[in-house]
Amino acid sequence: MPWSPLRYPPAMRGLPPVLRAKAIEIANAMLADGIDDGRALRMAIAAARRWGARRAGRIGNVTPPWLATGRGQAGARRLRRRLR
Repeated sequence: MPWSPLRYPPAMRGLPPVLRAKAIEIANAMLADGIDDGRALRMAIAAARRWGARRAGRIGNVTPPWLATGRGQAGARRLRRRLR
């Protein structure tokens, strides 16, 4: 059953609204591909959390889009150091 921002499973209740919306988007895509509800839900929540962490720039070597300089990871690291 597809979910929406107004009707989502209890497992998504604790997610912030932005992550919840992304998890719903991912889960609905998985459901369309034929993955069962429970598995799609677990995978979508995990993927949304990873997406949110990358977006916030909190995962090791992943450069958030707003720090990407087109010069690769080394350029992004130098830029991050300058912004501190």
